[in-house]
Amino acid sequence: MTLSASSLALYAGALFILFLTPGPVWVALLARAVSGGFHAAWPLALGVVVGDVLWPLLAVLGVTFLSSFFEGLLAAMRWAGAGVFIFMGVMLIRHADRALSSDSRLTKPGVWAGFAAGLLVILGNPKAILFYMGILPGFFDLSAVTALDIAAICILSAAVPLAGNLMLALGVGQVRRFLASPSAVQRTNTGAGLALIGVGLAIGFLS
Repeated sequence: MTLSASSLALYAGALFILFLTPGPVWVALLARAVSGGFHAAWPLALGVVVGDVLWPLLAVLGVTFLSSFFEGLLAAMRWAGAGVFIFMGVMLIRHADRALSSDSRLTKPGVWAGFAAGLLVILGNPKAILFYMGILPGFFDLSAVTALDIAAICILSAAVPLAGNLMLALGVGQVRRFLASPSAVQRTNTGAGLALIGVGLAIGFLS
């Protein structure tokens, strides 16, 4: 394996920051956890894992293929990845007071219904592959990755959000009360936005 422990740790940290940013998966997980508790939420978290492995895998393979034809592509995409993080951070801060909403279609009981809901939430967002194509070259030299490197990237991409989603499901009662407070939502979004900007700057100037 050619990837360094520091690059993997930085990537894992970025994934955790992204997990802390409320989005469609949070909405789906909270909807099921509120309606049926942890038992209803964990299948959704497992469904999300499928997309969390698929999107970065496709991104790595796609970027590696393209880089063999276009010299300097990975360097350009590293800066594009930095820009993605900074843009997400700025937009999150600008809309820091935007509260989460729920979707009752996600609360259908049953393990397979939960798994399918998680799968649809993560696969229903095909722009995720473009996101990964933008950020992965900022963390790793994709022109030199091995099969073990790709496996490590995919495992991290799935394991970090899965751990966070399961913890969120376990503590959904406290999280729900926390997210009900507009000031708490604003503080969470502002903090996550600043962290995303920091990751973007680190990718641009420290990689």
